[in-house]
Amino acid sequence: MMAKVVESDFLVQFGKQLEKLRKKKDLSYRKLAQNCNIDYSNISKIEKGTEKANITMLTLLELAKGLEVHPKKLLDFEFDFED
Repeated sequence: MMAKVVESDFLVQFGKQLEKLRKKKDLSYRKLAQNCNIDYSNISKIEKGTEKANITMLTLLELAKGLEVHPKKLLDFEFDFED
């Protein structure tokens, strides 16, 4: 059960990082979607950290391309792996 909480927290933190980078670039969901191969509604779900936002590495790459940042920037956030 604790692993589920850790996974959920990770998705939320990732979503916050995506939102921060998107807003820093002054991009709307739709504009980011135009820059990459991801539907704007999915970008919204990812930012909200929903369980359906459990993305693949290729989605991570697409988001990075759309934001014009290195993929590691999307993972550059504080996260505690401890239970």
